[in-house]
Amino acid sequence: MNGKRKLTIAVTGLNNTDNPGPGIPVIRALRESQDFDVRIIGMAYENLEPGIYMHDMVDKTYRVPYPSEGTDMLLNRVLDISKIEKIDVLIPNFDAELLAFMKSRKKLADAGIHTFLPEIDRFEERNKNNLPDFGKKYGFKVPSGQPVTNPEELKEIKEDFDYPVVLKGKFYDAYIANNDDQAAMYFHKISAKWGLPVIIQEYIRGTEVNVVALGDGNGNTVGAVPMRKLYITDKGKAWAGITLDDERMLELTHRLIGATKWRGGMELELIRSDDDEFYLIEINPRIPAWVYLAVGAGQNLPEALVKLALGMEVSPFTEYKKGIIFVRYSFDLITDINEFEKLSISGIL
Repeated sequence: MNGKRKLTIAVTGLNNTDNPGPGIPVIRALRESQDFDVRIIGMAYENLEPGIYMHDMVDKTYRVPYPSEGTDMLLNRVLDISKIEKIDVLIPNFDAELLAFMKSRKKLADAGIHTFLPEIDRFEERNKNNLPDFGKKYGFKVPSGQPVTNPEELKEIKEDFDYPVVLKGKFYDAYIANNDDQAAMYFHKISAKWGLPVIIQEYIRGTEVNVVALGDGNGNTVGAVPMRKLYITDKGKAWAGITLDDERMLELTHRLIGATKWRGGMELELIRSDDDEFYLIEINPRIPAWVYLAVGAGQNLPEALVKLALGMEVSPFTEYKKGIIFVRYSFDLITDINEFEKLSISGIL
């Protein structure tokens, strides 16, 4: 007996590709827990999410319906899975699914499934199209921005914005447009993938930096690790990064979590401008895909999130290692067509 508490934890976000989901890094962190012996149930939206076939990470996988198919369909599928697997904790890792699970928090709890998710009003007010108002409310510098719902409105942005501008999807994707043609092209590309509105944001010249953090819902920061991207893919994702020694970034994070009483994981995307000011450009309302860097630096935030979900006492992390680097790499995972067929036909692997 190793003395660890046995838990069954369901995790989404198994798409560990060049645009990785947080699922595998979260699972990796949980596998290294000092307090829990975890059994991992993967929840996949696509049959070729790599995490499905990483059997050293994921013990069993179920196909689940997209959130766009309706909250009830997704919730009922999760509840059916839990009748078989007895899920203790659910960790959703995609922005698009969070609202469905937040709305279903009580039904999940009644079924014995613990979550630790943001409050709906906090989730809504940090939406990209609400971010300027969020900045005014809580006293953070935020680039000016506005939602756009049709291409004709792009012609009017010159009154409020100078090129270049940033176009963002309501869930994911961001592109820098330098002229009208590029703005129209990116508008159609983003809206076709993520729907409307598309957000136009002022472009701030500077260096992008990020913070992964965990709030306890009472205004306290359980952990926070700042990072700067060292290598960025053509999708804008960090392929390498380094932890920073930056008290100003940590102070900003503590202040934001204290003001909002944020509940759960988050990623702050910041621009350190050329005149050394920090601009908040995005708040991702869940654990980011680079969270394992925080684990490597001494803060196992996924493990702490599980403890918070279970109502356990959690002592805040007070330090982390500076100058720790992560580098992602590609790996050819070999599996058998029988596994793919089994998941495709039965929805279970």
